[in-house]
Amino acid sequence: MNFESTIWRALLIVTAFAIAPSSVAQEWPTKVVKLVVPYAPGGGTDYVARLLATKLTEQGVGTFIIENRPGGGGTVGSATVARAAPDGYTLLVTAPEMSTDPSVRLSLPYDVSKDFAPISQLTSGPYLLAANPSVPIRTVEELIAAAKRQPDKYNYGSSGNGTINHLKGELFQIMTGIRWQHVPYKGSGPSITAAVSGEVEFVFASTTALTPFIQSGRLRGIGVTGTERFALLPDVPTIAESGVPGYDVTGWYALFAPAGTPPDILRRIHTATKRALSDPDVKAKLAATGNVPVASSPAEFTVFLRSEMDKWAGVIKTSGVQKIE
Repeated sequence: MNFESTIWRALLIVTAFAIAPSSVAQEWPTKVVKLVVPYAPGGGTDYVARLLATKLTEQGVGTFIIENRPGGGGTVGSATVARAAPDGYTLLVTAPEMSTDPSVRLSLPYDVSKDFAPISQLTSGPYLLAANPSVPIRTVEELIAAAKRQPDKYNYGSSGNGTINHLKGELFQIMTGIRWQHVPYKGSGPSITAAVSGEVEFVFASTTALTPFIQSGRLRGIGVTGTERFALLPDVPTIAESGVPGYDVTGWYALFAPAGTPPDILRRIHTATKRALSDPDVKAKLAATGNVPVASSPAEFTVFLRSEMDKWAGVIKTSGVQKIE
């Protein structure tokens, strides 16, 4: 990965934003714009993408539709966008796996730093660590103490090997010195079902997915992965304030275009996206899922993406996570 070239390209895009729009950008869009979601319908990425598409369409920018292209842990849909014509009509809405895949996968059908033009980080929000209510552990401190007394006794479920939910548990293990077992499932839904049934004791997942189970008492909230408590579950402390200072895993969704998309079109997409994310209705709907709008510039998002890639590359190397296909 050539970070310097990625930053330089992002800065060129920012500079180009200040240039008067060309006729190409003025004509865009003259047809439907696809927002490709590389996951199945119903997840967090899909929700944010549909919210954005609806608002962009309502604002008269053009007609935006969602195309779900699941498979390969998000790589199938992402590859579709990487290979698409760079004309502003095929965009990608994706999640943190964009920053972890380069280090955890043996191969990728694209190069994250070369085949995409970063447009903006759309949102930011924490994840949750929850437990089956039958587990006699109510806090992060108790979990650490119990796991140190009995290494490898406890387990946690995730949405699959190499996913961000898996790596949260690996980072927790590194930072606390405990040993616990990872149990992968084919998605967040099955991992949460396993935690509710008692098949696994703990589970990492999004606030969107876990909050209803915690509010209903079917799971117990143990910790918030971000730096601040989650407004809908104010009694659940952050992991950082519960004996693991510096622990911070913040989820995000972001918008990309294929590399080579004209800067004027990227500028128009970014401007429209920023306006959509500032809409009060959008803010309220994001807040209900534990997310806040970000609407960063391409350069800001490029720096953030690189920091996330470096962070998870270190976690993967230190933990010895086995790379996946």
